[in-house]
Amino acid sequence: MLSRVAPAVEATTTAALRGVPAIRAVAASVAHAAGQTQRHGGGWRPQVLGCSVRPKATTATTATSSSPASEAFATPPAGGAQVVNVQELLSPTDTFHNRHLGPSPRDVDEMCRIIGVRDLEDLIEQTIPAEVRRDIPLDLPDGKLGEAGSLTLIKAILSKNVIAKNFIGMGYHGTHVPGTILRNLLENPGWYTAYTPYQAEISQGRLESLVNFQTLVCELTGMEVANASLLDEGTAAAEAMAMIARTVNSKAKNQFFVSDKVHPQSIDVLRTRAQHFGMELIVGDHNSNDFASMTKLCGALVQYPDTSGLLQDFSGLGQALHKNGAHLVVAADPLALVVAKPPSEFGADVVVGSMQRFGVPMWFGGPSAAYLATAKKQVRRMPGRIIGESVDRLGNPAYRLTLQTREQHIRLDKATSNVCTAQVLLANMAAMYAVYHRTDGLKQIAKRVHGLAQLFASELMKLGVPVPASGTGAFFDTVAFDVSPASPAAVVERLQEQRLNCRVLDATRVAASFDETHLEADVHGLVAALRATGLGSSPSGAATAVDGCMPAEFARTKPFLQQQIFNSIYSETEMMRYMHTLQLKDLGLDKSMISLGSCTMKLNSVSSLAPCSWPEITNMHPFAPESQTAGYREMLESLEKYLVSCTGFDACSLQPTSGASGEYAGLLVIRKYLETKGEGHRNVCIIPRSAHGTNPASAAMCDMQIKWIDDSKGMDLEEFRKMCQDSKDSLAALMVTYPSTRAFFEDNIQEICQIVHDNGGQVYMDGANMNAQLGLTSPGMIGADVCHLNLHKTFSIPHGGGGPGLGPICVRAHLAPHLPNHRVVSPSSGGDLGPVSAAPWGQAGIACIPWMFCTMLGVRGVTDSARYAILNANYAKARLAPHYTICATNAKDKCSHEFIIDCSDIRRKTGIVEEDIAKRLQDYGFHAPTMSWPVPHSLMVEPTESENKGELDRFCDAMIAIREEIRKIENGTWPLEDNPLKNAPHTQTEVCASVWTHPYTREDAAFPVPWLLKRGKFWPSVARVDNSLGDRKLKLCHES
Repeated sequence: MLSRVAPAVEATTTAALRGVPAIRAVAASVAHAAGQTQRHGGGWRPQVLGCSVRPKATTATTATSSSPASEAFATPPAGGAQVVNVQELLSPTDTFHNRHLGPSPRDVDEMCRIIGVRDLEDLIEQTIPAEVRRDIPLDLPDGKLGEAGSLTLIKAILSKNVIAKNFIGMGYHGTHVPGTILRNLLENPGWYTAYTPYQAEISQGRLESLVNFQTLVCELTGMEVANASLLDEGTAAAEAMAMIARTVNSKAKNQFFVSDKVHPQSIDVLRTRAQHFGMELIVGDHNSNDFASMTKLCGALVQYPDTSGLLQDFSGLGQALHKNGAHLVVAADPLALVVAKPPSEFGADVVVGSMQRFGVPMWFGGPSAAYLATAKKQVRRMPGRIIGESVDRLGNPAYRLTLQTREQHIRLDKATSNVCTAQVLLANMAAMYAVYHRTDGLKQIAKRVHGLAQLFASELMKLGVPVPASGTGAFFDTVAFDVSPASPAAVVERLQEQRLNCRVLDATRVAASFDETHLEADVHGLVAALRATGLGSSPSGAATAVDGCMPAEFARTKPFLQQQIFNSIYSETEMMRYMHTLQLKDLGLDKSMISLGSCTMKLNSVSSLAPCSWPEITNMHPFAPESQTAGYREMLESLEKYLVSCTGFDACSLQPTSGASGEYAGLLVIRKYLETKGEGHRNVCIIPRSAHGTNPASAAMCDMQIKWIDDSKGMDLEEFRKMCQDSKDSLAALMVTYPSTRAFFEDNIQEICQIVHDNGGQVYMDGANMNAQLGLTSPGMIGADVCHLNLHKTFSIPHGGGGPGLGPICVRAHLAPHLPNHRVVSPSSGGDLGPVSAAPWGQAGIACIPWMFCTMLGVRGVTDSARYAILNANYAKARLAPHYTICATNAKDKCSHEFIIDCSDIRRKTGIVEEDIAKRLQDYGFHAPTMSWPVPHSLMVEPTESENKGELDRFCDAMIAIREEIRKIENGTWPLEDNPLKNAPHTQTEVCASVWTHPYTREDAAFPVPWLLKRGKFWPSVARVDNSLGDRKLKLCHES
């Protein structure tokens, strides 16, 4: 189903504006948001601040034309008086356009002069090939609402949601987010604007918190090592299956068993993954299955507690699997593990799960941090990022990303996973939840939740309602009860009428799950509502104890979480200061620009993020009935429409939870399409050598045969044509990035796409560089068939220090029937592909951010985002070109939204490498650009549109000053082994020490440019970290 929601948007907009005096005057301009293309006509060109725009000849009415109303109120000139456009006069003054874009009008003129172009339009014409430039405007709102008006509008849409009491469970639970964590972490730009902590020296705060997370997971599960988050429980289970397959490494063991008591969404995600993984998935009853005879099994997955709420000791199952060389995977609820026996005690080899109920909202399905824990001997086969401890140059302890050689950006198609963006912000929230509550507090919460479930079971038994687990008490938070002869669906529907959501478990049973947000009154209210349905007509008077204690055979007995960090913070004051102390160690956008190439570290506006904390967003269960989620669905479907317009495609799925997840989903869509055509044998995927590491890793996950093509000097069309023709009977796809990762728009992209189509393949466009396309060109215009979008790049979702992300895919009409679906709740865009994420709309809770981005900026502002991104990149390139070698520009010496500095000549002449420059930038208060990709020994710089000229100049001044420092090494002023670059970064402790033995001054080390004194110095908290030591001597958790 294609996204077509214009009438709904228009109706909601009009209703939202009615009676709101502050924005009533712009009702007419906002109400036409969905139909703006027709009103503007095909010749629209945006006005650009600060320079003249030369519009193409057109007779169409422009967006700035006066309305009849404004003409009626215009005052005629008298005595030279100026005519006042009343509509413009009374329009909101808090429009977002000028707040998002960095350069001022005067800056733009000066920057164009330095670049050597007449104006910004001239720059765009010299940057983007004419044949792919877009003339028709995006089908987006007009951006005239302003920030307050946009917030009013989304509030009106979300008010259509019905917030009910949820007892659905299934891995999603209500939770109280401690106010101090909400304010000081989730809503704090010092935490949410940071990037993945590749630069360890300026990331020690969140790295420490992630070690807290890993320690928490290991302590709860009883396993030896854990990673620093995965995307959700379903995909974590799929990653565990893949990890076990790598461990067994035998074609004879190509079966994986999944208990039918696992949450259904996880089963379906596993089915999708297994289909193109060479794995036969067997779903059945683990209690009746004969595992001794299943010699082809590599592993089995069970749920603890299971989806019906029951706890079970899997020791016998573990032993049976181990006898045949298979592995036991347990999907475990972390709050249950606070009071229940950990999986390690009954033979689990891998434990996965979601940390959502540790202080992370449900958010209609995400984001939340999943985990994977296992034995230390498996650490090099684990997916995702792992944090370890090493030492810095001065011998001090320091955290870092460890064992990165497992990951996609290094191993490519041989990586353990395609995971790139994970869920760092949410993992840090979960870790802080444990720090805040301490071990004793977690026990109290878990016992209380269990006590609520006990009370509910007891009340049901008093009514004579059969509760299967009540005889042993072998449940934690979920109680399944028999409602026969009534229909479970009818009972659940009656409860929903009273805003009580339970779950249909099977043909005779309903299940209710309890969490920390429930009260005793909620239990009695639910029981009363069940009685009103006719349940419990023959009371028995029987009851069970309500003591919050687990049965002895399932109770946790060994001490856990004895580390000081989980037992030392008692007051909110201490908690606030701890989080602030960690924040001060990290460099985010709150301190300076982050110029990471291909990462798009742009403004994450407060207005865009504000709805993320609203109860209409946070408190919705992903499996709530459709009647309760109208507001969410309207917002999500209108966002799909916006993304469809930006890409020039026909349909969209928001289900993928990251860019890498989007790649995986898009390639599966292609495979599904080819299968329906009877061409399922097509499995060749051509990938340029300059591609992001996730591209080959995702293709490998889809069981594609990868053929590499060298594009270091641009795509050789004849070589490419021959490669496609040689594979014409097996070609499935080309994965291509546009503009290319080599930082310019290739002229022959349409011909490249046509060659693929001529030989039976589809074109997958990696959307990582979409920030240079918005409104100027599109994947549809270049000839692609499917692309993913990194909404945490182009559409302003924060990077969160390494996640969350959102990676929807957009497709042409012929691929739309094959978009991901979901068995529990089907999204409107769902096709015949199984789910790629656990929740129907993936990370729906942060979808309001790109929705606000599009609504506040509007068609003009979104297009100007790309223009200004290209402007800022070309300006910085022009300033640095006299000092560094710039590689890979187009024929007119223009780059796209980023550019590449080649450091190989510096390396050859001086021994100074790109890492030295990157570390030295930290002394100047800047995060390094992307290192050594896609060109070896390089730095890739992407300023984004949000940085002003002053910040760009400071960055360029820093880079130029570093080049002068390198010249001092070249001429022998400073020795190669002891200079500011090789010793960078310098800590405050070192600079302030009584002894200084270096041949350069302390001022050279810490204050090399004057503005560091005026602006304020950011001090790296550790000196350069020893990476090799950290990989040799693994220390991945805090010691007790």
